[in-house]
Amino acid sequence: MNLKHLPHCLALTAGLFTGSQAALADDLLQWQNNSLTYLYGQDFKVNPEIQQTVTFEHADGWKYGDNFLFIDKIFYNGKADPGVGNNTYYGEFSPRLSLGKITGEKIAFGPVTDVLLAMTYEFGEGDVESYLIGPGFDLAIPGFDFFQINFYNRQTDGNRPGDDVWQITPAWSYTIPVGDSDILIDGFMDWVVDNDENARGTYHANLHFNPQIKYDLGKALNWGAKQLYVGIEYDYWKDKYGIDNDSFLGDEILDGTNQNTASLLVKVHF
Repeated sequence: MNLKHLPHCLALTAGLFTGSQAALADDLLQWQNNSLTYLYGQDFKVNPEIQQTVTFEHADGWKYGDNFLFIDKIFYNGKADPGVGNNTYYGEFSPRLSLGKITGEKIAFGPVTDVLLAMTYEFGEGDVESYLIGPGFDLAIPGFDFFQINFYNRQTDGNRPGDDVWQITPAWSYTIPVGDSDILIDGFMDWVVDNDENARGTYHANLHFNPQIKYDLGKALNWGAKQLYVGIEYDYWKDKYGIDNDSFLGDEILDGTNQNTASLLVKVHF
């Protein structure tokens, strides 16, 4: 598949998902979850240091796979970003097609419980569009609510470096009972494992580790479990955006690109 055609595949998947209510009645949509998150953090790199973010997330499972979507609206406090100004947005749409669901056959070997075709479309303000595609695997790991790992080939839009590199993306959720409530640890890691050297320059290998550690406040207050969380989001990004940190250490404009910060978090599910 030409990865430049991936948006059409994503649109097709989205169209199959949204469908008509008659299709939903035929069990096309099996489950869904939506949430809004507010984040406040400092010590960010590359972009302005202080940020507030409002995030919408949607996840679902349907007849032939699953989907995940998030959209960040980011506000910069005290200093505008030279590229996008005082605020911006960024999102990702990640549909996966399940081999087990499509064939109706149970796929299991070792810890693997399903094999999928995983895709992601990255979008936002500025020159950020990228298309990712590759194999995905659902894993059964003791103690985890879920654990998946996707292997992507990345292609970028426009005149940016970053084509034809591989990215490994695990995502997970783990619940720890604490008193009358729970602590939920979930998140993802994006690990670009090689560099792309071509006429347009070099996109440096980078590692983005982004877990959330959240207390189920709604359950503790008897408002309902898994509805209201408070906690922190930790964000570690080595060579952020594929920019080699060593090239910018000591630069008065961009003093390094290794990001290591945490944000306060409030999250509501609906």
